Amino acid sequence: MRSALLVAGFALAALNLRPAIAGISPLLDEIMSDVGLSPAGGGAITTVMVVCLGVFGPVTPLLARRIGLDRTLMAGLLVIAAGVALRGLDGAPVLYLGSALAATAIAVMNVSMPGVVKQHFPTRVNLLTGVYVSCVVAGAAAASALVIPIEHATGYGWRGVSALLAVPALLAALLWLPQALRRQPAGQNGPRPFGTVLRSRVTWYVTALMGLQSLTFYVMLAWLPTIFLEAGLAADQAGYLLSLTNAVQVGTSLAVPVLAGRRASQVPYVVGAGVLTVLGYLGMLLAPTTLPWLWMIVLGIGQGASFALALLIIALRPSDPAEVTALSAVAQSVGYVIAALGPLLFGFLRQVSGGWTVPLLAGLGVLAGQLVAGWFAGRPATLGRVGP
Repeated sequence: MRSALLVAGFALAALNLRPAIAGISPLLDEIMSDVGLSPAGGGAITTVMVVCLGVFGPVTPLLARRIGLDRTLMAGLLVIAAGVALRGLDGAPVLYLGSALAATAIAVMNVSMPGVVKQHFPTRVNLLTGVYVSCVVAGAAAASALVIPIEHATGYGWRGVSALLAVPALLAALLWLPQALRRQPAGQNGPRPFGTVLRSRVTWYVTALMGLQSLTFYVMLAWLPTIFLEAGLAADQAGYLLSLTNAVQVGTSLAVPVLAGRRASQVPYVVGAGVLTVLGYLGMLLAPTTLPWLWMIVLGIGQGASFALALLIIALRPSDPAEVTALSAVAQSVGYVIAALGPLLFGFLRQVSGGWTVPLLAGLGVLAGQLVAGWFAGRPATLGRVGP
């Protein structure tokens, strides 16, 4: 019973890691009109949240040392609930403040989750990483697909729908409460692992992989429908294609860590995922209106696998939960800062070049770097144990 409750709480916590971000895009026009924001101001909501994912991740190891990983995760869920409820109040300042608060909590939870996997499921890291990542992807896909139908069904408007996102966070906190109330594992206040992590080359290979795959993902999340629209597809078809590639990532991110975690080297999987992502980009560059559904399936497999493998490697390489949390903090913090630049730079290249050829070629260049980083990050290696 306790094991089932632990897995259920862990999975539901993971489901809460993206809805606060993904649920903004479908409601953005309504939010801008109601609050009186310009297009730049509306886009800044998501930008602020992605930047927070990078900036506030490093506080997680400090929290984990003081209160433990389980209580850190619990606090993150409660702060997400507070943030999404706050941004539904009146005025632009609380909209940005609530969004930043929710994103800060997500940043802390992003960094915590690989350490929680290592702490609670040390012999099943590959399986539980797959569960965790697939829940993250499913949460994003569900939020994107359901916020408008929920708004229409309830008649609450965007403010009410935003507040409703607090409900799954509070439910996850309730399920996770028994873990938070338990005595925290011994060694939580042991030697600081950051020195070991920062001195390791493996850290920077993993960080590069995390950052570059995140950049190519957020570029597609921001611009994929527009690319297809400007290629001549209908708006509803462009939206469907984005949903398709997100849906494909759910199954991929569950299966790939289970398979890759059985091997000492994850290089074949990381390289294969990168090559599939390249093929997806090439399809949009060379033949966007020819079998676009095929390109989206290929892209979804590649991007879902890349994200899952980056997080699996973060959990596998260190020797204990403290090192996992430290490596996760470095890789995800730097990675999301890099990722936040991607959509802006992609848009700038589109503006100055007048088309999507140059931006997509630049994306292929980033993917070449991702392949190199993945080659080194995927090789068998350890960071070394914390301590003297």
